[in-house]
Amino acid sequence: MSNNKSSVQINPRGTIFEVLGVSTRLGLTSFGGPIAHLAYFREEYVARRKWLDDKSYSDLVALCQFLPGPASSQVGIAIGMMRAGLLGGIASWIGFTLPSAIALAVFAYTVHGIDIAKAGWLHGLMVVAVAIVAQAVWGMSRTLAPDRNRATIAIVTAIITLFWPTAFGQVFLIITGGIIGWLFLQKSQVPETPSLKVPISRNMAIVAWVLFFGLLLGLPLLRQINSAHWLAVFDSFYRVGSLVFGGGHVVLPLLQAEVVPPGWLTDTQFVAGYGAAQAVPGPLFTFAAYLGAVMNGWPGAIIATVSIFLPSFFLIAGALPFWDAVRRRPQFQAALNGINASVVGILLAALYHPVWTKAILSPADFGLALAAFALLMIWKLPPWVVVLFSAAGGALIDVLS
Repeated sequence: MSNNKSSVQINPRGTIFEVLGVSTRLGLTSFGGPIAHLAYFREEYVARRKWLDDKSYSDLVALCQFLPGPASSQVGIAIGMMRAGLLGGIASWIGFTLPSAIALAVFAYTVHGIDIAKAGWLHGLMVVAVAIVAQAVWGMSRTLAPDRNRATIAIVTAIITLFWPTAFGQVFLIITGGIIGWLFLQKSQVPETPSLKVPISRNMAIVAWVLFFGLLLGLPLLRQINSAHWLAVFDSFYRVGSLVFGGGHVVLPLLQAEVVPPGWLTDTQFVAGYGAAQAVPGPLFTFAAYLGAVMNGWPGAIIATVSIFLPSFFLIAGALPFWDAVRRRPQFQAALNGINASVVGILLAALYHPVWTKAILSPADFGLALAAFALLMIWKLPPWVVVLFSAAGGALIDVLS
């Protein structure tokens, strides 16, 4: 029996078109920010399609939390790579990113004067994020914090996160969880670790690391030699994608510092785009598409979007081939179990703030969230159906209120 468990791995290889189809649906329906995205991914890739198990998924989340860049996008890229190789990672990124990138680029051209932040359907999409994240917390806690020690790590992490809600605080708590796991979680509490088969060689991983650091260090030098605007944009957005930890909203001040002082955008344009980014599904890093479109139309949108996500490809391709060997070591596995318990705690804290506090503003909102949770947990409906239901419910609540 133990041999069967230890050989569990991602389901047989798929095609890039399969990855593209699934990730595109997620890109069209994954509202609510990075924490909600991870919940959507777990429901689709782990619970419904069983491309990988809960333990392997949580280990991937832990890895991406340590890497700079957009963690949820990196998890999607990693799953795509494991499913269909490097092209699968690209397909996963395109599907998850393209819908919001196109929407924000179009917004830059057309409707930047329209305020949709208070639309009822948009609030309904915020409400469904409560149900999605609650479902993920429930499922992950049963797998990653099933005993007293790990449950305690998760709860203490959640409490501290509520009082220290910063990217640095999260990284510190994850590291602390790993140290506690390494020191105090007994071997009996460390389950057998399924193998992750990664169709990327270690030589290719080394090439990815060389490219990552080569561009990070070389682009500023090229920018001094060549004054082309596109090169300056590529350098600025690549550097932001390489150095930002925490992802999501943490990227905003770094982007503002890159595009407003040089005069590429005004503060008003920047804030307008940020408001629009809250209304679209997918990763907040696609805000780069809006910024690029304002600066230089569609070519600018493409350059900015590709350059801010490019470091994530290098980092994931460089880390995955070594990750499975590292994560399967008994001592590291004990540490990783502490880390995963901390991740559950961070997710639990995020369920309250910002997910709950921004979405549940009335008894009607709470009722809609309960209905969405029931459709997910009891009726087992696909998340995209529940998203549409909640958008319609939010619009109805807005009309009746």
